[in-house]
Amino acid sequence: MDIIINYWAVLACGIVSMVLGFVWYGPLFGKKWMEICGTTAQDLERRKEMQKKAGPLYAVQFVLTLLQAWVLAWFIGFLMQSGQSGGVHTAFAIWLAFLMPTVAAGAMWNADAGKVKWAKFLLQAGYYLVLFLIFGLILAMVL
Repeated sequence: MDIIINYWAVLACGIVSMVLGFVWYGPLFGKKWMEICGTTAQDLERRKEMQKKAGPLYAVQFVLTLLQAWVLAWFIGFLMQSGQSGGVHTAFAIWLAFLMPTVAAGAMWNADAGKVKWAKFLLQAGYYLVLFLIFGLILAMVL
């Protein structure tokens, strides 16, 4: 069974990821995220300096996101061709089984207080849930 992947859709997913991350950790939840992480006004100045040098990190994150979208496209294509599942359903299942537990483990196994752990988990897991549902929509539309 040949799975045809639309690379334009994978690229669109990569771009959506960057835009959603900017909005999610900026205007939507940026203040809450900084509060959870314990960011101060001095940290903001250091953060601005770090952002000037963050280009390579954004590039790596973009490439990793393209890999995620490509693998998700393969799964969606395989399952749709076999008549078993759609894009959003597959994306949700992958989020539920792989991303959410990984984010939960990262939040649970650190030295943060209980409320901070939950807040980090909810913000990050929520981001990936929205992102993967959008990925599922985009990828299923072109298959």
